[in-house]
Amino acid sequence: MTQPKPRKTAFTTSLVAMGAGTALYAAFDVLLNISQIPGTQLAAFRPSVAIPMFFGYVFGPLVGFVSGFLGNVISDAISWGGFRWNWGVGNGLLGLIPGLAVYFLSEEKRFSKLGFLASAVLAAVASIIGTEFAAFTDYIFGYGISTLEEAIYARFLPAAHTDAVNGAIYTPILVSAYATAVRGRAGRACARTTSTHQRSGKWGLTTRRPTSCSWASGTSQSS
Repeated sequence: MTQPKPRKTAFTTSLVAMGAGTALYAAFDVLLNISQIPGTQLAAFRPSVAIPMFFGYVFGPLVGFVSGFLGNVISDAISWGGFRWNWGVGNGLLGLIPGLAVYFLSEEKRFSKLGFLASAVLAAVASIIGTEFAAFTDYIFGYGISTLEEAIYARFLPAAHTDAVNGAIYTPILVSAYATAVRGRAGRACARTTSTHQRSGKWGLTTRRPTSCSWASGTSQSS
């Protein structure tokens, strides 16, 4: 099993992840905001929704929420000259909900085939909840629409559908690629550590010392 990260290291990792997630989401959203779905009100085809979903799933709900919220605020400000708080929150939920996996799936399971499936399901659920919140608060506060039908058919359904499909497809791909990269790096580090332990006996004789490799290396403890 992996050892818990020191609090300072975990905090630094989260800050870096928030910055990276926010920057990537904002950049890709600006590029994709031009791909409007015909017959809708500002709903776009956005594979980029997988970015906050991925960051939330890997680094936790706070990182996912911040990446989605700030990324959307920045991209909308650049694309449209302003932003709506409720769509920022809705996009934050896209990252927060997949991040809840850290509370009910172990690290090993999150980066297994079961975890990849869970990331797809959570991405779809997040898309429905996030866009539902944004669309219906538009209606409640009168942000550009005046009827419930507009909220449902012009905003919620188109955005929820495309975000759910994109999230369910691309989030597991990103998570799988990340897991593969981490396993490769950790496996090489573990192999070097094990080799060092085996050569560290008195007079240069081979010894066996306890070594522990995390889920990332694909190996288990030995003694």
